[in-house]
Amino acid sequence: MKTLITNAHIISPGIDIVGGSVLIEGKRIIAVLTPGETAEADKVIDAGGNMLMPGFIDIHSHGAGGCDTCDCKVESIRTIADCKMKEGVTTWLPTTLTLGTNTLADVCRCVKEYAEAPNGSKTPGVHLEGPYINPRQCGAQNPAFVREADYEEVSMLNDIYPVKLISMAPEMPGAVDFIAKASAAGITCSAGHSAAGYADFMKAKAAGLKHLTHFCNQMSPQHHREIGLVGAGMLDQDILIEVICDKIHLCADMLKLTFQNKNISQMIMVTDSLACSWMPDGPGQLGGLPIIVKGGVARLESGNLAGSTLRYAKGLRNVQELTGKPLSELVKATSWNQARSLGLHDLGKIEPGYTADLVLLDGEYDILKTIIDGEVKYEA
Repeated sequence: MKTLITNAHIISPGIDIVGGSVLIEGKRIIAVLTPGETAEADKVIDAGGNMLMPGFIDIHSHGAGGCDTCDCKVESIRTIADCKMKEGVTTWLPTTLTLGTNTLADVCRCVKEYAEAPNGSKTPGVHLEGPYINPRQCGAQNPAFVREADYEEVSMLNDIYPVKLISMAPEMPGAVDFIAKASAAGITCSAGHSAAGYADFMKAKAAGLKHLTHFCNQMSPQHHREIGLVGAGMLDQDILIEVICDKIHLCADMLKLTFQNKNISQMIMVTDSLACSWMPDGPGQLGGLPIIVKGGVARLESGNLAGSTLRYAKGLRNVQELTGKPLSELVKATSWNQARSLGLHDLGKIEPGYTADLVLLDGEYDILKTIIDGEVKYEA
């Protein structure tokens, strides 16, 4: 079956076509047409002049809709996947917390079961945030479960369902050796919840470190005598950095500074969303720790930030309004960079041969349609 999306403002890395069309056959894009070009199709979707982008890829999301990845319930994964789909997220990595081995194994089993019969956003693997973090940088992670890096534990989890990404503290004992082993196994390693100095960072990078987790948050700050992980993220030309673009985890000025000085090819927008995303304000919990959501901001009782309630497209809008950068550049940070880093080779662009994972947005960045594998899975 062929589907033709017409009258679309097509925005993809390096591409900005007003009034274009996209021809899909089955799950694949087979043609991108400029204004005036046409093609025969079994089904036609009029985009109404709205923005058509590659489906968003959220590599750091703990939950939504009152459910958490670590509920260890397939129903929770389904609820979160449905919420993410309504955000225009076509692929996400269910993200864990610093918890015990058995709980993490149960999470992997639940994600595997969901992936066998998905109802919403696709889940090619999981993101382990912790448990191999610095206990002095726990943030909203539960310190009771912090432990030293254990490759055998992660290998066991990876056998249940692919571990695509792990956030850890590279300065802790055994971490560099762990990074080398995990990287050799195809697991992307990211520095997070860490007090690493720049020298620690360079050792970890040499071993295979590729990302920095929720940039500036729970990581060693930049100082004029020790630039820490924040300085490393700004200086290094290879490392990819996760950014929560809610103007809370990074203030508007810091977001602007980062996006204006860091190569967009090294930026990854994430939500770090919690179960309280898509929910009203009120009390909740995260990994056994009580939180309170007020004005859409989630905090521990101590006042520390605890993830976000951000919906993906709102973060993109924030960055575009702050920086004025063209969306054909910014969409690298919403899909292409994630796909490239995690080996999702057929995602992240609107080009022939790529999977037809697409999102249609209006001028207010509200989601009109989410298309997964060539089929409209959500419509506002």
